[in-house]
Amino acid sequence: MKKKSGFTLLELLITVALISILVAVALPSMRAFSQNDRLTTNINTMIGHLSYARSEAVKRHAQVSLCVSNDTVGCTGGNWEDGWIVYVDADANGTYDAATVNEDILRVNQAMEGNNAFTPSAAYGTQVTYDNRGFVTATGSFLLCDQRTGDHGKTITISNTGRVRFQDESACP
Repeated sequence: MKKKSGFTLLELLITVALISILVAVALPSMRAFSQNDRLTTNINTMIGHLSYARSEAVKRHAQVSLCVSNDTVGCTGGNWEDGWIVYVDADANGTYDAATVNEDILRVNQAMEGNNAFTPSAAYGTQVTYDNRGFVTATGSFLLCDQRTGDHGKTITISNTGRVRFQDESACP
């Protein structure tokens, strides 16, 4: 008599049940991992642009600013999560003037992915400015959160010397 090979219905049901349990356990963890990774990417982008602006201010011996920009060609106001530009403020008037000589856009950041929100302290409404020594004109911080509440946020604090500090697990409203 020839032996038949294959799975029985019972073996197949047990395998499907085990896979379902594993997926049910792993899926929430993957979602949290993805959200944390998105926050880390966005905060690192902001830290990189702040550090770049500071170094360019010292190198060019000119005022350099980051400002909110949702069109990537000027300071439009709005929210930081809409995007920002880093520009040289050659005439030190606190605004980007495309017609002014030596006022160049150095870097551009598009709108952030996901439901992340950058909340600046009162000192940084829509602009952060570094003077020619790399000092900021006002000290403050940024809180980055997503739709979760609790200690999932990340904070950037900028000292008066322009140094950027990072704090993980900040409380989100």
